[in-house]
Amino acid sequence: MSQTPSDHIEQRAALLDAWVGKRRQIARLEAESMELLVDRLLLRDAETQESPYHRDTVHRSMIAEYSAAGHISQGSVEYAFSDAAFLGSDHPVARASFRQGGITAAHVREIVRAGAVVREAVREGRADAAALELYDTAAVVVAEHDTPARTRTLVRQIAAALAGETLVGRHRRAASERRVTMRSVDDGLALITVVVPEHLGVAIMDRLTQLARGVIAARHDVEPVLDPEELDSGENPIFPEDLDWSAPGLDEWVIFGERDTFTTDPLPEPCPVEVPADTRTIDQVRTDLLTDLLLASAPSEAAGAGLDRVRAHVQVTIAATTLAGADDRPAELDGFGPIDPDIARDLAGRNGGWSRLFLDPTGMVTQTDTYSPTEGMRRFLRARDQHCRFPGCRMPVHRCQIDHNHDHARGGRTSLSNLSHFCAGHHVLKHPDIDERHRWTARQLPDRSLDWVSPLGRHYSDAPPRRVMFV
Repeated sequence: MSQTPSDHIEQRAALLDAWVGKRRQIARLEAESMELLVDRLLLRDAETQESPYHRDTVHRSMIAEYSAAGHISQGSVEYAFSDAAFLGSDHPVARASFRQGGITAAHVREIVRAGAVVREAVREGRADAAALELYDTAAVVVAEHDTPARTRTLVRQIAAALAGETLVGRHRRAASERRVTMRSVDDGLALITVVVPEHLGVAIMDRLTQLARGVIAARHDVEPVLDPEELDSGENPIFPEDLDWSAPGLDEWVIFGERDTFTTDPLPEPCPVEVPADTRTIDQVRTDLLTDLLLASAPSEAAGAGLDRVRAHVQVTIAATTLAGADDRPAELDGFGPIDPDIARDLAGRNGGWSRLFLDPTGMVTQTDTYSPTEGMRRFLRARDQHCRFPGCRMPVHRCQIDHNHDHARGGRTSLSNLSHFCAGHHVLKHPDIDERHRWTARQLPDRSLDWVSPLGRHYSDAPPRRVMFV
């Protein structure tokens, strides 16, 4: 007997439930593994009390042993022990959730590391112990309902709010640690690590991505015509040095040879040279572009340097009082977390586009003060969503599409209560042409959260990012 569509749905639902159950089992096993590390740390402390002059040797021996036994790098083992130490001593709520499989090891890592600023404030007396307890509880609430990547941003905001302005000092001290390092990774490759302020890192990565997408898009738009004389001149006829591949109107460029210079040449024209296809991935193109930009250009007084030359999308939210210099409350680099208010003011002074945002007591954006309703709605949605509104997706809004949650063709209104940002991959999931057995639907609730319904009828919620964690 052949299976019916309802049988397929039941099988898919059963497989999904089994997979979710296994993931919780894995999380519980990870928690048991971390508990073993906590016990090992207690044993290490006892050993160092017996031999206080050999504390460092005892610790190094422990790390080396676990690294060798687990076939894991010593750096990863060091991080695991560090997470276990703080989880065992300062985060009882996170520890309990981890034991029950409510959060994963990746969530624990984000909670522990973001909580460092709160632990430091408590240790130095700038905050009481209740701040750490509050952070632990709030971080678990976030982690149990979101991905580790989104958890990272939100717990940073929680920690910054609880630690107050200590975050500003931390960011300013950390900025002095910027550096570039290099080490060989064999096979003729090297790893270059650049530590820069986060807003510059975001801008650098965004600009490289924009340029790389331009190169990839140009593969089918530009068809070079090879000139025999150029082949002997040493000049690259495919990618000439004076051609700006990131310039607007790239699709109008065609390279032509001067054929009339060969009219008196008795030799036959050479056979066409086959040009290898450009099959580089976007990561490879970004790497090549970074190499070219660093080796072939230099900052100058005329062209500017650093932030003066950045043409990337960086969105920052800052209170009007902080922008005016009346206070030093941390600003927010959207999608990443708090930044130094001095940096935010510097970025604001370099940008000609402004949006004033009005917040309700929970930190939710309620309106903007723009005049054009259409552009105002777009600014409102960009400020509200920050990234794709599919659960767990981190694609920033400038790479997303504004979608009618209830299809416009089926009577959906063009209103803020029916519009959200979706990336291309998640937007297509709810396209009306998709078979109902595989189509998703999305509905915006009064609190502006999105209720996604899967083909199996399962509901998944995505809440809008908060601008203010505590008021």
